[in-house]
Formats: sequence, structure tokens, C-alpha cells
Amino acid sequence: MRNESLAFLKKLANAPSPSGYEEPAAEVYREYTSDFADKVTTDSHGSVQAILNPNAKTRIMLAGHIDEIGFIVHYINDDGLLFFSGVGGHDSIIPVGQRVWIHTAKGKVPGIIGRKPIHLIEAAERSKSPKLHDLWIDIGAASGDAAKAKIALGDPVTFQYEFQKLMDGRATARGFDNKAGAFVVAEALRLLKEEGGLHKSVGVYAVGTVQEEIGLRGAITSAYDVDAVTGIAVDVNFAIDHPGVSKERYGRVDLGKGPTVTRGANINPIVYKMLSEAAAAEEIGVQISPEPGRTGTDAGAMQVARSGMACGLLGIPLRYMHTPCELLELEDVVNTARLMAAYCRLVTPKTDFTPRLG
Repeated sequence: MRNESLAFLKKLANAPSPSGYEEPAAEVYREYTSDFADKVTTDSHGSVQAILNPNAKTRIMLAGHIDEIGFIVHYINDDGLLFFSGVGGHDSIIPVGQRVWIHTAKGKVPGIIGRKPIHLIEAAERSKSPKLHDLWIDIGAASGDAAKAKIALGDPVTFQYEFQKLMDGRATARGFDNKAGAFVVAEALRLLKEEGGLHKSVGVYAVGTVQEEIGLRGAITSAYDVDAVTGIAVDVNFAIDHPGVSKERYGRVDLGKGPTVTRGANINPIVYKMLSEAAAAEEIGVQISPEPGRTGTDAGAMQVARSGMACGLLGIPLRYMHTPCELLELEDVVNTARLMAAYCRLVTPKTDFTPRLG
């Protein structure tokens, strides 16, 4: 990965952006794509569109969501402890003992997530996972008034984890789901701009969507606005190359073997075929990800926008999804962007996405 792209990925992953609070990540996305996009816009929800050939009638939508899971403060008690709700899906055992940032109007405030100590937990409770409502955030405040002088109800919270490179070209971060996907759509647009090959009558809308983790909301509104004939969403996908998960039940996806290409009801068969052809032409290894129904990604919203969009879905293999230490291989991220750009180069105003035999 080139140095400028790595710096962008790191900055994007570190930007705190729980669903509904995506402004920091949106600003990073705008700043980076403004160097090569013909036009950059932001809608009233906060989704960002970076566009090539904005006047073209044939449009492609690329989508990667910029929101991440997190928490939100909903109550401050008289002792200065903060009680919180989850934003997005959480494994309730993960937050226990973690350090967090509370993001306030005046800056971030450090805190820790507390629970009663193991010595005071009844034997019957020890085998059960705690609920989020059993936990609290302690910022060290001596009173409720002291805490309320720093923290407002509704302030978002993220774990104190940031991007870090690991061995063998791998990296970990708090928000790879789905900052890595947002990175991919921005990089695909950059590749199209700098390397060329896009049909002059085709426009590409690389959208950093918001609020995916709480209902695909940014993809719903963006897909309606763009009104594209075809679109590719990219999200992280479960890497099932570690102990404890049945390959017979879930299939297998490995780090380092390239992006996943989804096949199933959420996917237009012509788009799937074109993605496969693009991967072969670019000599990009891919892994097939069968999905019998809904995928729970932006592709689901895009597929049913207006009268329908011919959609595909790419996945970046990821370990430890929805934890503070998500892990991926950087080369998979690079190749996902290359494949997305290659697909866009195959689209022309005459491309027929009607499913058909043969």
C-alpha cells in the first residue's frame, strides 16, 4: 500500500464516528477525495459523495459506510458515574474493563468501563455475560455535578484503540468495520482518476455512507439520490480461518486470499459475472461468499432503491468483528479497491444488467 493511502486508512480508522456521529470520519473522507474527485458533496444525513464525471447519465454507485459501533451516554448519577447504551451490535462481555473516550463538545474525556469485582459477583452470576446496563463509565468524577460539568447526555463514546500495524502485512484497528470499506471506495475512485479506463459517459459516485450499523440509513437515502443503474457495496466479511468456527456451517474465508465476492439473492448475476471477469483480467485472487438471502449490508438497500439497482458486494476478510481489535491484511484491502475500479471500467452505457440465461 502506498504511503499516502496508508496514512488515509490510519486517519480514517482512528476518526471517532459511531452511527449518528460520523462528522470526524466524513471530514477525513472529504479531505482525501477532494484531491482527485471532480465533485464532492455531503447530504443532510452526513453521507459524502465523491464523484467522477458528475454529468454522465450512466451512473455507478460505490458504497462503504463510515460509521462504527460505539456507545452513547444516557444517564449520569449523583456519584458521577455515566450509564450508557450501545450504538450498533455489541458482545456485552467486550466492554468490561476497557478504557474509552467520551467525545464532548469541548474535546475527548478519558474514562474506564466498570463492573463490580469478581469477588463480589455471586456464583450463579459468574457463568453469565453481563448486560450493558450492568456496566458504567467512570471518569474519576467525585460527584454528579463534577461529571455533568464535563459530559452531556447524548455524548458518544468509543474504545481507546487506534490503528496499529502487526506482523506479515496485517493491521488492527477499532473501526475497520467499515472504515476499511470506505477506504476502498475512495481508493477505487482515485485509481480510476489517476490510471484512467473509465468510459467517458459513465459517472462514478464513491459514497461514504452513514448509519449502516443501525439500519443502512445512509445507503437508503444515497441510493435514491444517485439513481445509479449499478452499484457495488463493500464491507468487511468474517474471516473464518481461526479456531472455534465451523467451516461446514459457515464456509471458509481466509486473510490474505483476496476479497470475497458475494453470490446470492442480493446480487445481480450479471454484476457477479462482471466482477469475476474483472478479477481474472487483473489477476486478483477472490473468494466466493454464498449468501442465500439478505446480506445486512449497504447492498441490501441499494438493490431495492427506486426501481432497482444491479448490485454486487465485495468483502474484506476480517477477524474479530465488532471488537476493539479488528484485524485484516492490508493487501486484501488494496486488491478490493483494484477489483472495484476494474469493475467500473467494464461498465458502459450499453451494459445490459437484465438477468438472463446463457
